[in-house]
Amino acid sequence: MALLKVKFNQKKRVKLAQGLWLMNWFSVLAGILVFSMGLFLKIELRKRSEVMDNSESHFVPNSLILMGILSCAFNGFAGKICYDSLDPAKFAKWKPLLKPYLALCLFFNILIFFVALICFLMRGSLESTLAQGLKNGMKFYRDTDTPGRCFMKKTIDMLQIEFKCCGNNGFKDWFEIQWISNRYLDFSSKEVKDRIKSNVDGRYLVDGVPFSCCNPSSPRPCIQYQVTNNSAHYSYDYQTEELNLWRRGCREALLHYYSSMMSSMGAVVLLVWLFEMSVTVGLRLLHTSLESIANPEDPECESEGWVLENSLKDTLKSALESLKKIGKFNQVEADAEGAEGEEGGKTPAITTVS
Repeated sequence: MALLKVKFNQKKRVKLAQGLWLMNWFSVLAGILVFSMGLFLKIELRKRSEVMDNSESHFVPNSLILMGILSCAFNGFAGKICYDSLDPAKFAKWKPLLKPYLALCLFFNILIFFVALICFLMRGSLESTLAQGLKNGMKFYRDTDTPGRCFMKKTIDMLQIEFKCCGNNGFKDWFEIQWISNRYLDFSSKEVKDRIKSNVDGRYLVDGVPFSCCNPSSPRPCIQYQVTNNSAHYSYDYQTEELNLWRRGCREALLHYYSSMMSSMGAVVLLVWLFEMSVTVGLRLLHTSLESIANPEDPECESEGWVLENSLKDTLKSALESLKKIGKFNQVEADAEGAEGEEGGKTPAITTVS
């Protein structure tokens, strides 16, 4: 029994073809939207590539860009087929291509669904990328005189100001690294010497943070040095008082920003996938309804269209059988080649008569 079997007359076939033509061009616009989203996400990721550990995060925008281009190509081609299907003479040239084209459409729809899922599932990979990238970026914060790293201070400062964050996981991350360049340290000072000597790695560590960690909305002047020293500031308690530094780490802030963006894009791609599936189903109905016309010379006669010629169970069963036959055929060919090789390897015995 055929799946989604529908009876058509000429009027219904014409309406289906016209509706599909319109839907295909809407799908082209949807493809442009997906392409634009991928391009926007790629630009946003490149803006902060210095604080990302690898390029795996670009898999999502690259996939969106590719899906957008393919969507425009596939749906533009399908629109042409639907337009030509109104004229039996023009449609005849597309008949041999429709089955392989529909198979490609099905594969394309699977890819779109996969990309939509990836948009929702990339959070874990993105989190590890940001965590390691921010950690490395903070280490290079002081290297303002090192070629290739001189921009890192500005990048980190602008990041903390824009996203209202501080450090990797929090402001205490700055206590564990030397973020002040040696050129701005007075090595004749006893305090500087003592701090460097007290550290195993010979680093100048302080309980302070860069100015970009300060919250400008706080009524109190920013306390960015001696953050944990209560006696260094008037009416100040490090444990209880609300600090005028950004509490949230930049990893969390960036992760929320990008994951929210990717989730929204994933939802849009899912809607595009549903629309593409409906277009593919409609195109299959149009294809089968035109092929099943009993008398091609009488375009007004009724015909039947379906999505699958047999039930879903029978279709899957026949597909599995076909795959098994292909596997057996390849195995027989491999065995035959092996037998030929063995025969070729044998050298005939030569008897010499003296």
